[in-house]
Amino acid sequence: MVSAVFHSPLEAAASQAPAPAAAKPAASAPAVVTPPAPEPRTRTPIDLRAVWMRVLPPLLGFGLLVLIWELVAIRSTTGCPTPLATWQQALTVFSDPFYSKGPNDQGVGWNVLSSLQRVALGFGLAAAVGIPAGFAIGRFEFLSRMFNPLISLLRPVSPLAWLPIGLLVFKGANPAAIWTIFICSIWPMVINTAVGVQRVPSDYMNVAKVLNLSEWKILTKILFPAVRPYMLTGVRLAVGTAWLVIVAAEMLTGGVGIGFWVWDEWNNLNVANIIIAIFVIGIVGLVLEFALIKLATAFTFEEVKS
Repeated sequence: MVSAVFHSPLEAAASQAPAPAAAKPAASAPAVVTPPAPEPRTRTPIDLRAVWMRVLPPLLGFGLLVLIWELVAIRSTTGCPTPLATWQQALTVFSDPFYSKGPNDQGVGWNVLSSLQRVALGFGLAAAVGIPAGFAIGRFEFLSRMFNPLISLLRPVSPLAWLPIGLLVFKGANPAAIWTIFICSIWPMVINTAVGVQRVPSDYMNVAKVLNLSEWKILTKILFPAVRPYMLTGVRLAVGTAWLVIVAAEMLTGGVGIGFWVWDEWNNLNVANIIIAIFVIGIVGLVLEFALIKLATAFTFEEVKS
C-alpha cells in the first residue's frame, strides 16, 4: 500500500515561493583604461642610389659640354669666349632684361616676349585651321584621298622657303613671320589628328550608326575623347616647330625678337651674347615642351585591362 504524504498549507506556500535572490557584490571602482603608447614614426628611407642616378648623368652631360667649350675657346684664334666670360656677360645681360633704348636696342626680355607673341599668333591660327581639318580628313575618305597628296607635297618644304611668299602677299615683315609659323606648324596637327580619327575602333562607329547619332554627336561624344591624345601630340610637335621657325624668320625679317637679337649681335661681333641667346632659346623651348607634355599627360587616358 502506498502511503500519501500530506503537507501543511504553510509548507505548501513555502515550497511555491521563489528562491531568494543571490546577494549582489559590492560595486567596485571603475577600471582605468590606459591608452596604447603611440608607435614611433618610421621615416621612409631615401633611395640615395636612385636620386644619384637621376642627378649624376645630367651633371656629367653639362660638365662635358663645358669642358669641350673651354677647350675650343682656349684653342680658338677668332675670339670665342670661355664659359666663365660668357657667364659674366650673362649676369650683365640679365641684370636689366627689359631696358628699351629704341626699336633696335632692347633687352633680351622684350625680344623673347616679341618672339613668343608671334609664335602664339601663328600657332593659334594653325590650330584653328589644322585641328578641324584633321578631323575632316580622318573622318571622310574622299577628303583623305583629296588632301593627302597635297600634304605630302608641301610638308617637307623648308620653312624659309615660305618667307618670301609671305613678304610678297602681306607686304610686311611681321605678318610674313606669322605666316611662316602658320604654314610650318599646321602639318603636325593635321596629320596627327587625322591619324587619331582613323584609328578610332570601328565598333564605336558601328554603335553610332545603330543609335543613328548625328555627325555632331559622333564628333563630340566619340571622336574627340578618343582622338585627344593624338591631337595633343600634334600640338606639342607644332609648338616645337613654331619656336624653331621664328628664330630663323626673325633673322631675315628684322625687328624685335630673339632671332633678330642673335643676328644683330653677330653684326656687332658680340659672340658671348650669341651664346647667351642660344641658351635662352633652348630654355624657352624646353619650358614649352615640358608644359605641353604635362598637358598631354593630364588628358591622356589608359585602357583598363580586364
